[in-house]
Amino acid sequence: MRGAKLRPDLHGIQPETLNTNLVNEAEHGFHEGASIRKRNSIYYLVYADISRGRPTCLAYATSRFPLGPFTKGGIIIDNTGCDPETWNNHGSIAAFNGQWYVFYHRSSQASNFNRRVCVEPIRFNADGSIDEVEMTSQGAGGPLDALSKIDAERACLLFGNVRIEAIATDNEALAGIRNEDRAAFKYIDFGDGVEKVTVRIAPGARAGKIALALDMPWRHYGAALDIPAGVDRAWQTLTFDVKKISGVHALWLNFYGEGDDLFDVDWLSFAKTE
Repeated sequence: MRGAKLRPDLHGIQPETLNTNLVNEAEHGFHEGASIRKRNSIYYLVYADISRGRPTCLAYATSRFPLGPFTKGGIIIDNTGCDPETWNNHGSIAAFNGQWYVFYHRSSQASNFNRRVCVEPIRFNADGSIDEVEMTSQGAGGPLDALSKIDAERACLLFGNVRIEAIATDNEALAGIRNEDRAAFKYIDFGDGVEKVTVRIAPGARAGKIALALDMPWRHYGAALDIPAGVDRAWQTLTFDVKKISGVHALWLNFYGEGDDLFDVDWLSFAKTE
C-alpha cells in the first residue's frame, strides 16, 4: 500500500512525501481495502488481512504519523464461517455516541459476491490496542429476545452446505440443509425460562431432525425436534416442547437426516408454558 501528502490545491500529491510501503503482506498481512482513522493521537489503518490463509479478517496497524511507519496491531474481526463461500472481508471502524464499532461484511447466499453489511461494538484497551470480537446475530444491539420471532437469516455461523437463500423478494431462509449441517445464533436471551419452540419449516421429501444445543454445538439440550416429510416444500408452522432454557446463550441448530436438501427454516420463536 502506498500513501502521500496532497498538494495544497488537492489536485495532486507531493512526490517527495510518497511512501511506497505503508503496509505489506509479509509484515502486516495486508491484502486490500484499507482506510484510516485517528484516535488519541494514534492513526489506525484498517484493512483486509490474509494472514489466516484467506482475507477473511479485518486487521489494523498503528502509527503516530499518517504516512507511517505502521506496526501491525492485530485482528479486529474474522468473518470465516458466515457462509459456505466466505472469501474476503471489507470494512472499517467508526465512533457513534461515544461507542466504537467495526463495520464489516459477511458473504451470503453461497456467493462470493453477495454480501451483507454487519456491525459489532469494539473496545480499545488502555494501550490503544483493540481486542478481536466475534460475529454475532445481535450486532450493535443486545441479545435477541427468545419470545420474539427470530428470522433464520440472523444466524451468524453456518457449517456444512447450509446457506441463506432468498425465498421471496422480501424474505430469506436457511436452505440447502444436509445431514450434520449446523447454524448458530449469538446471542439469545431466554429470560427466566422457556419451554416451547415454534419453527416455520418447509419440509423436504424425507423426515429429518433439528437438535438444539446451547453455547457449543455438541451440548445438545433435550430431545431433537422431529421434522416430518412434506409435499411440494409447503411451509408449515410446528411447535415442540423443549427442556426449560433460561438465561443468555448461543443457540445452535444441528440438522440431521438423509438426502441433499432436508428442509428450509424461515424463523423460530420460543414461548413459556401457559
